[in-house]
Amino acid sequence: MKVAVFGSVHKKGFADACRELIAALSDKQVSMCFESGVAAFLQTQQVSLPAESTLLQIGENWQADMAFSLGGDGTFLKTADAVGSREIPIFGINLGHLGFMVDVSGDEITTAINEIFANGYTTEPRSVLCLSKRTSDGLEHIGHALNEVALLKVDSSSMIKVHTVVDGEYLCTYRADGLIVATPTGSTGYSLSVGSSIMAPQNKSLILSPVAPHSLNQRPVVIPDEWSISLEVESRNGSFLVSLDGRSREMSAGERLLITKAPYSIMVAKRRGHTYFQTLRDKLMWGVDVRTDK
Repeated sequence: MKVAVFGSVHKKGFADACRELIAALSDKQVSMCFESGVAAFLQTQQVSLPAESTLLQIGENWQADMAFSLGGDGTFLKTADAVGSREIPIFGINLGHLGFMVDVSGDEITTAINEIFANGYTTEPRSVLCLSKRTSDGLEHIGHALNEVALLKVDSSSMIKVHTVVDGEYLCTYRADGLIVATPTGSTGYSLSVGSSIMAPQNKSLILSPVAPHSLNQRPVVIPDEWSISLEVESRNGSFLVSLDGRSREMSAGERLLITKAPYSIMVAKRRGHTYFQTLRDKLMWGVDVRTDK
């Protein structure tokens, strides 16, 4: 078995967490590879890498049976982007605060490793969005997103207009600070913060949510995930931001964008007995009665 290690080297306790992960895997008959930035940082912290470990460069061809992501939700999203279409199960270890997408806290690494090697683990396939730009030569690929694609205004004053066509039919023009197109995974992220509903990961849907709409009758819309979404933005200053899971770039108004479901899934690895609804209750305090008895 071969495992790949990714992570956020800026997280407090990162080096100690990697040291514990290496020790926990040392007797499990696995080979390890480390993302090059992670390996370089660990060497500065005098963390001994396994003798036969290898390095991987983002963008190069590599393969593993499992990927470990040490950090928080943002780190998990970056790991998912690095894994891409390989469909390697990703096991998240939380070194941050909330860590909704990561299954294991930093103080239970050894216990979790022993558990998954003794009892196995489950995987949840998560839908991925593909963003492209229409050109005279066809479609130009821009990127993928596990959580959401967001179109946002650049400055702090004027709104943008997002002309939206769904499955070939005109839906509406959103006049807002932006528009979020989220997967079920992303429904507990940026989408939730603007008032959208939560969708379970098994849901085969996407949710379109305006950001600060300038109309009371524009609310989130749920559509089947096999439908395509065509978008064109008008902006007073001639530009807008496109964000894929927080990775942003500025684009010119008038660009014609296309969002479709990617032909692959991201596989989220979980310990047996750890469920999505349990995570909702434990980390988002879902359904908790905060009233106190008098």
